[in-house]
Amino acid sequence: MKVSPALAAGCTMIVKPAEQTPLSALYYVQLAKQAGVPYGVLNVVTGFGSSAGAVLCSHMDVDKISFTGSTEVGRLVMQAAALSNLKLVSLELGGKSPFIVFDDVDVDKIAPLALVGIPYNKGEICVAGSRLFIQEGIYAKFVKKLEEMAKTWMVGDPFDPNSHQGPQVDKTGYFIEPTIFIDVEDDMTIAKEEIFGPVLAVMKFKTVEKVIKRANCTNYGLAAGVMTNDLNIANTVRRSIRAGVIWINCYFAFDPVFRHHLQLGTILLPFVPSTLQIADLSYEGAVGVSVSVFV
Repeated sequence: MKVSPALAAGCTMIVKPAEQTPLSALYYVQLAKQAGVPYGVLNVVTGFGSSAGAVLCSHMDVDKISFTGSTEVGRLVMQAAALSNLKLVSLELGGKSPFIVFDDVDVDKIAPLALVGIPYNKGEICVAGSRLFIQEGIYAKFVKKLEEMAKTWMVGDPFDPNSHQGPQVDKTGYFIEPTIFIDVEDDMTIAKEEIFGPVLAVMKFKTVEKVIKRANCTNYGLAAGVMTNDLNIANTVRRSIRAGVIWINCYFAFDPVFRHHLQLGTILLPFVPSTLQIADLSYEGAVGVSVSVFV
């Protein structure tokens, strides 16, 4: 999502992977070289963020930084960019995305989406649907289905074809099963703070108006999922949710515009055809919407 647009625009690029996972980036660049990417176009610098990362952010020869990580470090990245050569910055920071399920859906079809929405990549993904709102009419049935599926979720060696999920990135708590908390309240820490793991907070709601208000009760605004057969409801929620990308009857569809609201950061838009459009969208904000009609 970051390398391809840069190379397509004719830029050279330096990849600084997280210190916990340098090998995958090194292998990726090796494959790129085998594919014909010229020497020096795609590069890797490994090391800690406080050293290698800080140098890249403040270096006068770097024209743009695209950072994925915490909100706290994102602020430091912007500060370093401003104090150096005012380089462009794209930030992809935290998330506490709502996954909203209305009671007119097929539980057997939507429950698997809700489950995958959190342990996908072990929950270590900023758009994870970590807050699950279920309308009260199907709450008990939906929770039961989630529990049944979670029990079959295999956590183990990621190279084992029978495994659904591998270890967490940090050694502490290496292997964590999908964990579901039900009857969560909005003021609980688990409903407000990003966990960055396979932990799902499940909440019950009654009306469209109330779930919109609760979904927006967060410092983040990255993504949202809306599951309903009623397009009027879908459009009402879509227009009211503060999120940069909204998935209707689907999740993890990364092809539309990918933006943010609130304390996520600034994510660069895909190609748009005119300077005027870029200016307008930079003030108003664009929302990417994907819709599936299978429910």
